[in-house]
Amino acid sequence: MRLFAACLLLALALPAGAQIYKYTDAKGNTVFTDQPPQGVASESLDLPPANTVQMQAPPPAAKPQADGSATSAQSAAPYRVLRLINLPSEEALRANNGSFSVDVELQPALRSGHRLRLILDGKPYGEPSTVPRLQVVNADRGEHRLAVEVLSGDRPVQQSEVHTFTVQRVHTGSPALRSRP
Repeated sequence: MRLFAACLLLALALPAGAQIYKYTDAKGNTVFTDQPPQGVASESLDLPPANTVQMQAPPPAAKPQADGSATSAQSAAPYRVLRLINLPSEEALRANNGSFSVDVELQPALRSGHRLRLILDGKPYGEPSTVPRLQVVNADRGEHRLAVEVLSGDRPVQQSEVHTFTVQRVHTGSPALRSRP
């Protein structure tokens, strides 16, 4: 019973402790306080409710599947759109020095901590970058497969569709390039 009475008194004291008073001091300054001033006219203020933020639930833990692998909501593709654009079409790409650029289309925008890296012929190509314009330098002539992947640290997060194209380079031994006598 004593515990109940103590809790009741504390509960009644909480709203009184939350009251704010406003008054003007002798120097003309406005003062806000949680206790009513002695001998000075003060105004009791009713404050709006405090702002609150709902805590977001942590992502679900990985769930084992029948085949022994694990999946999680976070392993789902974080980008709705991830593709290479401004690539050569079915025609061959003429790049006499083997260098060309491709653009990456991403939706939503690249997240903080993520980087882009090309995959050329099934192997990582070049340094990861946050810039959505990537360059291939000195590619050999012939057919190539190109994709882009998103990395989080060194771990691949998502990969685009693979595009196949052909690079045409001038062959310096070609009879067409020899000078005529």
